[in-house]
Amino acid sequence: MLREGDAFVLAVDDRVNRIAGVTPALGFSPEFLNSSVMGSDTIRAGDVLGITVWENVDDGLLSVSGALATRLEEVQVDGEGYIFVPYAGRIKAAGSSPEAIRQIITEKLALQTPEPQVEVRRVAGDGSTVTILGTGGGQGVFPIERPTRTLASMLASAGGIQGTPEITRITIIRGSKTGSIWFSDLQENPELDIALRNGDRITVEDDSRSFTALGATGSQRRVPFFSQTISVIDALAQVGGLSSVAADPTGIFVFRNEPEEISQQLVGDPQLIGTQRMIYVLDLTQPNGVFMARDFAIRDGDAVYVTEAPFVQFNKAISAATGTLFQINGLGSLASGG
Repeated sequence: MLREGDAFVLAVDDRVNRIAGVTPALGFSPEFLNSSVMGSDTIRAGDVLGITVWENVDDGLLSVSGALATRLEEVQVDGEGYIFVPYAGRIKAAGSSPEAIRQIITEKLALQTPEPQVEVRRVAGDGSTVTILGTGGGQGVFPIERPTRTLASMLASAGGIQGTPEITRITIIRGSKTGSIWFSDLQENPELDIALRNGDRITVEDDSRSFTALGATGSQRRVPFFSQTISVIDALAQVGGLSSVAADPTGIFVFRNEPEEISQQLVGDPQLIGTQRMIYVLDLTQPNGVFMARDFAIRDGDAVYVTEAPFVQFNKAISAATGTLFQINGLGSLASGG
């Protein structure tokens, strides 16, 4: 177990790249992907229905003498999704269409009065709706209607997006479940155009990820991501590359806090507990150095440091700030130093 402030130092090779040099993927879970399209006229709890019943007898169950029809104008769907209709009883309405409810009422009344004719309509209530927030073209509460029953059509109806599709993130919150995708993936993969559900919250966000560039680079600053995946080479190019007079190409460092699962794989120690500080070292002068830097993906919150001195001097200088450094060589043998 590491002492507080300790860090691991790893030379980036193929093994480290496979474990740590990847960008976490976005996507929807099967629960989202397998949802069927919802009817635009689905009734929900809180809706108010209007019900009209025509009876084919002079003295009907519901009708007043001389009236052609009986109108029940304010039948509210209760919190459990039910309505009550005289002589038809308590009927499950939420999740059904007005037509389905009409058929149920007709069948129940037909047992007591000949050939009743029933009409069911929504009088009040928003029906099924979603909420759209963020940086999209429109924000607010939008009804799920026949043309807007899936994610892409709903976003288009609300005004589309304003940012760059490749780095605009779409997040859906459905109850306790959350799923996120890139808008460009929605355009390219029809299976991600999922069916919406009442109460879905859709957030449209510009990419907020960034990394920090330090040391002997063209500029030292916090840098926003310009694409879904950024490699070390991309990151260096974005800040003007290595300083031609000061940078040491054998000392490119990436500082990162790695989650427990990844840390255990990198170190080869299943007893590691919690997030670990990792320092990845890339040497561009090695035969595969540039390829390793091209393949190693930067993550949100990383710090990229280009040293002006070889690693031995860097180790002495940086250990005062980070605590003891542990260098992992080859396939994960651990040797403490400092």
